[in-house]
Amino acid sequence: MNRNEDLTDWHPETIKAEIHKRGLSFRSLSVQAGYQKDSLKSVLRTPCRPYQQIVADALGVSPETIWPSRYAAHSYMNKAV
Repeated sequence: MNRNEDLTDWHPETIKAEIHKRGLSFRSLSVQAGYQKDSLKSVLRTPCRPYQQIVADALGVSPETIWPSRYAAHSYMNKAV
């Protein structure tokens, strides 16, 4: 990404609202994915690639669309891989 690109992540309330608009919840997504019932809630504040992918799939977008700052070239998540 270059400096002109927007690295603003979706607001957590926006993510929650989009999930609820689809008749889903973090709890249902967690259970459906085989995790503990409240596991996916943590993705709003803590990066976790598998959780981010589940949320993104439920919303029909890429994780990079929801959390661009976590996927930027200089991001610590890219350095950890």
